[in-house]
Amino acid sequence: MLPVRLLLATLGGLALFLSFPGTDAWPLALVGTAALALATAGASLRVGLLAGLLLGLCWFTPMFTWASTYAGAMPWIAMSLASACYPAALGLVAAWLQRGGAVRPFVVAGAWVLMEYARSVTPFGGFPWARLGFGQADSPMLALVRWVGVPGLGFAVALAGGLLALAAQRVLEPGRVDLRRAAGAAVVALALVLAPLAIPRPTDGESVRVAAVQGDVPEGFTRTLTAEPGTMLARYTEMTTALARDVETGAAAYPDLVLWPEGASDMDPLRPDGSPEATRRIMGAVDAIDAPVVLGATSRRGTDAPHNMALSYLPGEGLDETYTKIYLAPFGEKMPLRPLMRQLSPWVDRITDFVAGSEVGVMPVPLRDGREVLLGLGICFEVVVDPAMHDLVRGGADLVAVPTSNAWFGDGDQAAQHLAASRVRAVELGRSVVHISNVGVSGLITPDGTVHEGTGLFTSALLLDELPLRTEVTPAVHLSRWVPLAAAVVVLLGLLVPTGRRRADRLER
Repeated sequence: MLPVRLLLATLGGLALFLSFPGTDAWPLALVGTAALALATAGASLRVGLLAGLLLGLCWFTPMFTWASTYAGAMPWIAMSLASACYPAALGLVAAWLQRGGAVRPFVVAGAWVLMEYARSVTPFGGFPWARLGFGQADSPMLALVRWVGVPGLGFAVALAGGLLALAAQRVLEPGRVDLRRAAGAAVVALALVLAPLAIPRPTDGESVRVAAVQGDVPEGFTRTLTAEPGTMLARYTEMTTALARDVETGAAAYPDLVLWPEGASDMDPLRPDGSPEATRRIMGAVDAIDAPVVLGATSRRGTDAPHNMALSYLPGEGLDETYTKIYLAPFGEKMPLRPLMRQLSPWVDRITDFVAGSEVGVMPVPLRDGREVLLGLGICFEVVVDPAMHDLVRGGADLVAVPTSNAWFGDGDQAAQHLAASRVRAVELGRSVVHISNVGVSGLITPDGTVHEGTGLFTSALLLDELPLRTEVTPAVHLSRWVPLAAAVVVLLGLLVPTGRRRADRLER
């Protein structure tokens, strides 16, 4: 039995990897969760731990290849190993929960939620990337996220997979074949997948016309910032000025709001000397388009440490509002265990620890027609952090922007995974989301998760379309924080309540 269990875990991990963008075979998430449930049913704790570790390695190692683009193989391998420790713990817990030998879909799904919660908050603030819910942007189950958030959607995926595992067990287990009950479990799993199609995803609301500028990077330009300062800023000012000319001639519609991505200005606009050159260039484009422009920039604000910021500029006025990123990406904007990490990659000392902000990123942006948009900002990694995004809606945001720079990660699937996370958030929050990247992929996303004006990788592009503004607070904003607690109760009860089956042979086979 041991080889079969480990084969199941291996195939399950590969299925989970393939369920995410860019393969985007979302049904395979059910296969992956089903595989772990089967692999750990009746297994010893040691085998459960090993099965979970194998699943995690086969899931995260190919998923995180983009982490090696510039930093090299060692950080990628370390990141994959560290992430795989969480499914390993899940495998151990699942084996304990299923120690009687029967697949227990509900309690194992609860354990999945706890595993993903642990990944989201530990270590060093957590790494919530690649949670089950973020792979379901094209799934019929997506509408569930509006009610129960990303943790609850992950629970539903794991539960559907567990039900499929239970159906398979009732068909395949020698001497215990029960076709009727197997069919019942499969039907419930199918209903769980398809029933959310009936949940509405409203997209009505007063509209605002948004322009988002994807400038791309010069050939040979990397995260080492080898280009002359101002090279990137010139791309954004030129593209915005070109849009202004098109508006003047009638070739393009007038935008109410213009968004540039993270790091669009590679000149510090907030230097103590007033940064006259950066301000001159930015305001030239802002006054030309005659609309507010919100842009990303790194500023030291007169100190030694950098701040990852979004800044809004108004025509004829200049700088208006600022937001400093709160949730910094570990190993990208802050470097834990720097002496140890230095042994893994020479890139470590190129990363300076950023200063985190403290104010929620809700920015009032006055429009030319007298209206005001409350723009919620989640810079880059913040889109996968539940509190970061929920706080925007609680703060009144009626439109969300995710400015990012994916140039770190080359031609891999990271950018597609990032856009998918923004699509899931659009439905969860009931908000339009402007996902704008320096290099792609970018898109204007309506509250039903649909991408409009999508772009490719490493291209210059201008996105221009109308998006609805919405103010409703979805149930997920209130309820999703309680999902991990509810899952903990489910798992605790599962540990205490007998399984109702004979104890399976504890064979490491």
